[in-house]
Amino acid sequence: MPSLPLTLVVITRNEAAKIARCLDSVPFAAEKLVVDSGSTDDTVAIAQAHGARVIHQDWLGFGPQRNFATTQGRNDWMLALDADEYLSPELAEEMQQELPALMAGDLAAASLRRHTLYMGQPMRWYRPAMGEKMARLYHRNRARWSDARVHESLRFDGRSITFKAPFLHDNNPSLVEKQLKVLLYSELKCRDWLDKNKPVRMWQTPFVFALAFLKDYVFRLGFLDGWRGYTIAQTAASYAAYKRMRYYEMRRNPASRDSAAAALTRSGLDH
Repeated sequence: MPSLPLTLVVITRNEAAKIARCLDSVPFAAEKLVVDSGSTDDTVAIAQAHGARVIHQDWLGFGPQRNFATTQGRNDWMLALDADEYLSPELAEEMQQELPALMAGDLAAASLRRHTLYMGQPMRWYRPAMGEKMARLYHRNRARWSDARVHESLRFDGRSITFKAPFLHDNNPSLVEKQLKVLLYSELKCRDWLDKNKPVRMWQTPFVFALAFLKDYVFRLGFLDGWRGYTIAQTAASYAAYKRMRYYEMRRNPASRDSAAAALTRSGLDH
């Protein structure tokens, strides 16, 4: 497949089981760039074996890490994927056909539709797993990632389009990995709230839990995916409540911030 002046960017840490599939799904990228923040497994060696240029950068937070990675590419056009994501063959073909004309114009960014595999199988009804639009292709002089430590987003003002075929997300191989990610993401989100001096509103927590569960289980049609849909809704609601409880603790007991950071580091969950 002919290459295009595009840099595939993947930020990693200990993604040896997934990185090859991600890199191989974009055969038309002229450059594959992996920005690694200290893997202790075979991520770096596997990435290099699959054609990636690997550079090290200590963890900055998701938004800043992506912005750093953007500056390291050799092309102005960037495609950002996570290690547990990969293009479907249909999307790879669509992008190969459409990108030359799009990249020659004034496009700022493009969104891709993400389909999620959960507990080893595709979701069938849960709406966020059935084509969630995510801006992942962008011109680095026309777009920038937000500086959020977690739940970052691509910001741009120019014209954008959306590709039709999906890319795939092999979400959390087990609930264990999911719960570990909840701990990390909650800590990062609370740090952002501290920076902004967000007020503590613990009274909202029970209502936030209930509304988050209803949103995912009922309004986003999780109930149609059976017990997998229930699990997704319950996990999302627990995350929404836990990060508020953790923020309350951070404000009430500031010493817990350093204690938690040390515990995450000991467990290898600091990023």
